[in-house]
Amino acid sequence: MGYFRDNIESVKGYEPGFQPFASLEDRPKEAEVVKLNTNENPYPPSPRVMEALAGVSGEQLRRYPDPVGEEFRRAAGEVNGVPADFIMCCNGGDDLLTIAFRAFCDENRAVGYPIPTYSLYPVLAKLQNCRVIEVLYDEEFNLPAKLAGTGAALTIVCNPNAPSGSFVSVDELAGLADELTGVLLIDEAYVDYAEKNCTELAKEFDNVIVLRSMSKGYSLAGIRFGYAIAQPGLIAGLMKVKDSYNIDVVAIAAATAAIKDQDYFKENVAKVKAERTRLAEQLRNLGFDAMKSSTNFILAKCTNAKAAEIYEKLTRRNIYIRYFAYPQLEDKLRITVGTAEQNDKLLRALKEILSE
Repeated sequence: MGYFRDNIESVKGYEPGFQPFASLEDRPKEAEVVKLNTNENPYPPSPRVMEALAGVSGEQLRRYPDPVGEEFRRAAGEVNGVPADFIMCCNGGDDLLTIAFRAFCDENRAVGYPIPTYSLYPVLAKLQNCRVIEVLYDEEFNLPAKLAGTGAALTIVCNPNAPSGSFVSVDELAGLADELTGVLLIDEAYVDYAEKNCTELAKEFDNVIVLRSMSKGYSLAGIRFGYAIAQPGLIAGLMKVKDSYNIDVVAIAAATAAIKDQDYFKENVAKVKAERTRLAEQLRNLGFDAMKSSTNFILAKCTNAKAAEIYEKLTRRNIYIRYFAYPQLEDKLRITVGTAEQNDKLLRALKEILSE
């Protein structure tokens, strides 16, 4: 048509994992599906979330929401040990990524990140029409030394990394932040399932932004809520770029209730971690090379069959996992940790497929 900018015409948009329940027609029954492809928490959110949702009034819906989500900022600040002005609310973690690209990158200001990693980063770079500097991880997904010398205006490290599940130490990231001349955004969307996090780096360095998501540990993928942790100077600049009302009344109520219920959150995370350990062990028993994971998913290398074929055969059984036809990933499958029942169905199907 010729209406779009050249970079928009040429970009291939981000491809989310398949949603079997998205279409009202020809969709499988939910009971027949094992959905382990988009890293959702298999357990429901805190009961306090449902109470908060029920308490949202028509009057609240009639009015515009608090543009900064002050109630959530205070609650998140308390949980993370920072003042409320260190927090910025976002419409999911992806919203923060979009804001960061718009704030720091253009034709003359590059973005750098190690690969393979979250496949949204190159899409956002293309939309912003900025130069991309990709630095290859080694087979063990160690932080590449070359990342510090790219000169990028924005450096992103997904930690724990997707889709590998690997974790870079806080000390290594502190060293990287100290070396960089630009901003370091540490994407901690999956950090609820790790043993450590980088909150202290946001307090220590004025060039560090930590991204958090309410989708994973808090079971709120359906409402789209995330937040940034950074020093007030960075937060103030990011606030200039965000949409005027980027979070809504319902999302603020749900996210605030969830983050306040830390006991439920910790119990939920512990259940996922326990299943992660069991699932990884069973995958190894089937001949897979399952990487150590600090997330709610496992990246498993297929040694006895082709990953793409296993993926297709599982899909035909209404068992959905994720396959990426990218370098370093063609022989691997990413599997979300589900409930014990879901994981058992997956394992039985894998055993059947491998015996064929």
